[in-house]
Amino acid sequence: MGLLSEAGCPAIADPGAALVDAAHREGFRVVPLVGPSSIVLALMASGLEGQRFAFCGYLPREALARSKKIRDLERRSKLDHETQIFIETPYRNDVLLGALLEGCHETTRLCLAADLTLPTESIKTRTVAEWRRAHPDSAYTYRDLTAPIGSRRATALRTAFRCDLVELVRLLGEATRHGNDRGSVGVKHRGGPGINLDI
Repeated sequence: MGLLSEAGCPAIADPGAALVDAAHREGFRVVPLVGPSSIVLALMASGLEGQRFAFCGYLPREALARSKKIRDLERRSKLDHETQIFIETPYRNDVLLGALLEGCHETTRLCLAADLTLPTESIKTRTVAEWRRAHPDSAYTYRDLTAPIGSRRATALRTAFRCDLVELVRLLGEATRHGNDRGSVGVKHRGGPGINLDI
């Protein structure tokens, strides 16, 4: 027997957990297969803390309860250095974005990951202050949205190697901004291997 999802990852913010539980109770072997999950993909692409994170599902529909939940999640992300991830139904995206931009501190980092794995995919991480200036509302109307928030960038790599990766990304951005879409950029750190990336 197989469990498939038409758009999502079975049993992860998607129907199927009751069926999987029944299979365990009946003694069947359960084998999860690799597939896309907007929750994990959004976290991977956000640049936010990936060592500690929590998936919070859908936020409350009622305005006051939603605002309180956003404040609670933001506080938790700062105290525990834990990225908070939630999703929203496409027709409520504008309301959610308005609540996030109104309720979060300007330095909180917010990733808006929409239409993941589709040709219309877009993933952007900015501070709340930057999002307020960008006026994102209409850009996310009626799109599948996953929204991680966090108080700081990823901190998993704390060595000189991490600094080299950041420098590599900076050089790559510089090369592409100057029209160098063909070539190679690279960096080397003391006592370790060099990193080269062809573009």
